[in-house]
Amino acid sequence: MKFKYDVLVIGGGHAGCEAATAAANMGATTCLVTMDMNKIGQMSCNPAVGGIAKGQIVREIDALGGHMGLVTDATAIQFRMLNRSKGPAVWSPRAQCDRGKFIWEWRTILDHTDHLDIFQDQADELLVENDKVLGVKTIWGIDIYARTVVITAGTFLNGLMHIGKRKVEGGRCAEPAVHNFTESITRHGIRADRMKTGTPVRIDRRSVHFDEMEPQPGETDYHQFSFYGPHRHLPQLPCWTCNTNEEAHEVLRRGVADSPLFNGQIKSTGPRYCPSIETKLVTFPDKNSHPLFLEPEGVDTNEMYLNGFSSSMPWDIQLEAIHKIPALRDAKIYRPGYAIEYDYFDPTQLKQSLESKVIEGLFFAGQVNGTTGYEEAGGQGLVAGINAALLCAGKEPFVMNRDESYIGVLIDDLTTKGVDEPYRMFTSRAEYRILLRQDDADARLTERAYNIGIAKQDRYDWWIQKKEHINRILDFCNNTSVKPEVVNGFLAQLGTSPIKGATKIVDLVARPQVNFDNLSAVVPSLKEAIEASPNRKEEIAEAAEIKLKYKGYIERERVFAEKMHRLEDIKIKGHFKYSELHDLSTECRQKLEQIQPETLAQASRIPGVSPSDINVLLVLMGR
Repeated sequence: MKFKYDVLVIGGGHAGCEAATAAANMGATTCLVTMDMNKIGQMSCNPAVGGIAKGQIVREIDALGGHMGLVTDATAIQFRMLNRSKGPAVWSPRAQCDRGKFIWEWRTILDHTDHLDIFQDQADELLVENDKVLGVKTIWGIDIYARTVVITAGTFLNGLMHIGKRKVEGGRCAEPAVHNFTESITRHGIRADRMKTGTPVRIDRRSVHFDEMEPQPGETDYHQFSFYGPHRHLPQLPCWTCNTNEEAHEVLRRGVADSPLFNGQIKSTGPRYCPSIETKLVTFPDKNSHPLFLEPEGVDTNEMYLNGFSSSMPWDIQLEAIHKIPALRDAKIYRPGYAIEYDYFDPTQLKQSLESKVIEGLFFAGQVNGTTGYEEAGGQGLVAGINAALLCAGKEPFVMNRDESYIGVLIDDLTTKGVDEPYRMFTSRAEYRILLRQDDADARLTERAYNIGIAKQDRYDWWIQKKEHINRILDFCNNTSVKPEVVNGFLAQLGTSPIKGATKIVDLVARPQVNFDNLSAVVPSLKEAIEASPNRKEEIAEAAEIKLKYKGYIERERVFAEKMHRLEDIKIKGHFKYSELHDLSTECRQKLEQIQPETLAQASRIPGVSPSDINVLLVLMGR
């Protein structure tokens, strides 16, 4: 029997699941190779999805026809919209999930996806001929051939786990590392290096003194991740907060000498924005406490995740320090925290489609590109799966601009700037935050996804219906006036100036004190316009209100983005031999030669390429 597919996906994590379902849903015959079919979509660290900027990525995955949002809503045990005290540009959804149910929700989706096979095995060797990928050979000697291969191996490539001075090979606790596969890739000229991440101790909830902690309840309103899927249905559970103290710090300081992060045992770079507890002590020696968040792992388990206490110190030091915290003085642990080192590949060797510049038909997505986080992995996996299927069909690649999605920002940063530490998405990385809000990902992306065949008819129909209802509310507000005698008393109560004549609703809503909720109480026709939406009316009203309140900011940012698009339209790849352009700085020549940017705009974002270098290239393009 000969295994032959259009798309072969290696790895069943968040990137692999999105890549496999995307390719199969676009009609490509697809095979997902995973080491354990019972751990597909495993949440290796915190069983949570979303957060600052990450929540926007999940909304974009959903808008594009991916599944992370649907899976999260189906398994969420706590939901919160972060940053609500700030503007909507940085509102970010986050959900705590049931770890076990998350896996089986993904497994159900995969099992019911047409054109998709799942094979439990381990990749051992990449098959390449004439710089074109042919497939892989597995550890059982099975050759699986494919026109394209997507590598989403997570932390498994030469994975090495650390607790104190002890080292154990593995890609995740109790799961084996993958050897040889990295070497079968790098021998073709693809560069690899090492990175590090970690995970905290797991605690038995029965041993916790919750009366000495602060509860952190979730929200039960209409917000969710998927634009068109069902609302979350699992019981909603609280998280809990407490702090470390000086007694715990004293114990931890005794263990720093045996921490692999500081004794030379770990030489690779870890995530800057998710530091271990020992790194916090060294970096912030004057702080006498650090916040901790105790988070549930599911509705049917006693296992809890101690967020903020990531560590690779000796296990007895971890436990002794935890016992110094009053609420955790009797804590029993399921397992200590640990660090893990793994291989990743230089993402500047990728096109913006995530296809390798070195080997035709080979794609990389997820942590193997130097990122951290389920959301960043899922977004890359979706794009890689889409483009693998498009390549098989002989179609142009699917690429998103920086003003179109956070996923576009993520991929552009990776392929243009590379990484020297695990990349994590933040709203600050995007220059068009007001255009990339969590509420309008479907407006930005669903039609594009429908046109290439990844978003299906039901999802597209829901978006068209939603857009029509938003526009109807906008038209009503732009064309309906209210008189002073109707609203001046209301405005006075809010502490804002009265109106002198009939005023359009759009102008009233523009005031910070006025919103749809309070205005509709005195203008019943506004309430009727909002209530006319057949379903998800709260979400539709919120989207319309944001468009009205922030119209000026949105238009200004759109104008700026369109100016930058002119540079995106100037294709420079293949036009120059940069080493011969002596009008460019030496650093610029070296960077352009290494990265080979597709467009002048991409070249402008490469560190070391100055505005004067861009002007030189503009003049040369003019010639």
